[in-house]
Amino acid sequence: MSDTATDYEIGSRVRVSQQVMLNDSANVTSVEGIVQRVGQQKTGSWFAHGRDKKLWLDRVELRKDDGEIVVVNLDQYSRVEVIG
Repeated sequence: MSDTATDYEIGSRVRVSQQVMLNDSANVTSVEGIVQRVGQQKTGSWFAHGRDKKLWLDRVELRKDDGEIVVVNLDQYSRVEVIG
């Protein structure tokens, strides 16, 4: 995750860009919206050394302009930019 949760807060308008490597090139996707929730959430995956023996992911929940709710899993290739 390139930015920390302290760089943006609930109610902020942000753009989350993520990069996925495909062969020798990178595919970049972005989504914009208002931050509804920020934090770590556990997955259904079992992980021996995690809290509650679960895998925890950094997540941001956004509400897009059309009302759609999007949950984005953040990783080292994610970039969160505060807009305006």
